[in-house]
Amino acid sequence: MNTQRFFLYARKSTDDTSRQIRSIGDQIAELRELAVKEGLTVVDELIEKQTAKVPGRPVFNAMLERIERGEATGILAWHPDRLARNSLDAGRIIWLIDTGKLSSLKFPNVPFENTASGKFMLGMMFSQSKHYVDNLSENIKRGQRQKLKNGIWPIMTPLGYLNDREARVIVPDPVRAPLVRKAFEIYATGNYTLDQLTSVMEDAGLTNRGTKNRPPTAISRAQWHRLLRNPIFTGTFRFSGEMYEGKHEPIITRSTFDAVQRVISRRSKLKAPKVKPYLYRGVFRCGECGCQITTETQKGHNYLRCTKRVKKECSQPYVREESVTEQIAEAVHRLAIPAEWTATMLADLKTEQAADAQAFERELATVTERRRQIGQKLDRLLSAHLDGDITPEEYRAAKGRIVADKQCATEQMAALTTNRANRFEPVTRFVKALQEVTLLASGTDAVAKRDFLKKNGSNQTVSTRRLHWEPREAWKLVENHGPFAHQHDAPAKAGASSAGETRPMFLKAERGRFELP
Repeated sequence: MNTQRFFLYARKSTDDTSRQIRSIGDQIAELRELAVKEGLTVVDELIEKQTAKVPGRPVFNAMLERIERGEATGILAWHPDRLARNSLDAGRIIWLIDTGKLSSLKFPNVPFENTASGKFMLGMMFSQSKHYVDNLSENIKRGQRQKLKNGIWPIMTPLGYLNDREARVIVPDPVRAPLVRKAFEIYATGNYTLDQLTSVMEDAGLTNRGTKNRPPTAISRAQWHRLLRNPIFTGTFRFSGEMYEGKHEPIITRSTFDAVQRVISRRSKLKAPKVKPYLYRGVFRCGECGCQITTETQKGHNYLRCTKRVKKECSQPYVREESVTEQIAEAVHRLAIPAEWTATMLADLKTEQAADAQAFERELATVTERRRQIGQKLDRLLSAHLDGDITPEEYRAAKGRIVADKQCATEQMAALTTNRANRFEPVTRFVKALQEVTLLASGTDAVAKRDFLKKNGSNQTVSTRRLHWEPREAWKLVENHGPFAHQHDAPAKAGASSAGETRPMFLKAERGRFELP
């Protein structure tokens, strides 16, 4: 019967459970069997789930302190690498053996004798364990560098993506990716706070991925803040402070991501005070002194008046809200044109789109060449970095700009390839807006007419109870061409010049510009 007292020590690293040779249960079972076989006295069984590649294991340190106090003189472990994979812990064990406080080590498959040769062999095994950890770390770092070079995200998959183990890349999650895209798009509008976005996306069902031991949870406000600033969803990603061009499919466009960053940068924590929901609050300014026009209720009617914050003696009188509503309706009415004209305009646009297809092909070739040149610039920058011609800081800063330029060129090329009609989209959208304003002019929706005025007009003022405003951009062409809304007869053919006849207006699109013949 062995009179020495032993600590039974079992350890399993939590770094990667799939690579462990023996589980905690397996180790304890074998060690108990060894203790019974050799008649060893086990005073305590110690279990630890922590890597041994760095010092600082609490259970291991407590065990050595108990050995120094004389509670035991031996350790029973499955293998020497369960005790130490770093030089400091290995040195402590060998020193305890040298001082006689630790006299025996027992392993199921590794012999140990407390002799000079035995300690030498133990030190060699500890060195091999440390070499394994160091070599594994280098292999992991080398693998990460290669993945980064190939544009592959090297660590845990971000929300909205899944691992494609066959292709060894991340791919959009068919369930969560559309929700992540929706989150970016609605936050880019600037109409949502992070708290509101969190609530909206929680209602939409977007959650973190769960694990075997933890169910999926809602995404917190802090997580949203980090997620909205992560460029990985655009097809590029940042790793260790350096930007890389990703091989994975983007979930959002670069323009959407940039819009979100602008919203984040200008987001103010100040909350607007609650005000009464008057129809024309904040829409107009005084035509005399330039102060804001406010609204107040008197004897059951709403009146618009100057706030007089700058010029106390402003002479502008009150004006009834109903009068302003009528004047806005008249302004919208002047921009309505016959439906036959807009139909002709859309037909002309369709013809010009077909004729412009060759120009789009040329532009696509130009963008493709630009992207190729950016790629060459990136290669030259890498060569300069490897040759030591520039500092690492200069390399990272320049690479970030070049990768962003290449991403923009890629998105521009994709946009040209998938939708050649983009050039004509503003013109087509305006002609369709002409169709809508004709319907708006014939309706009674005062809120819609007010919003139309705010969106398509500028310098809205009230002076001597009259509304004044300036149409923006192409709407100015429509207003200057004449009050079409009052022409109820069919428009005369183009070229007619007799008295009383009206020439129809045709908008010609020249890459986003509007012209009258």
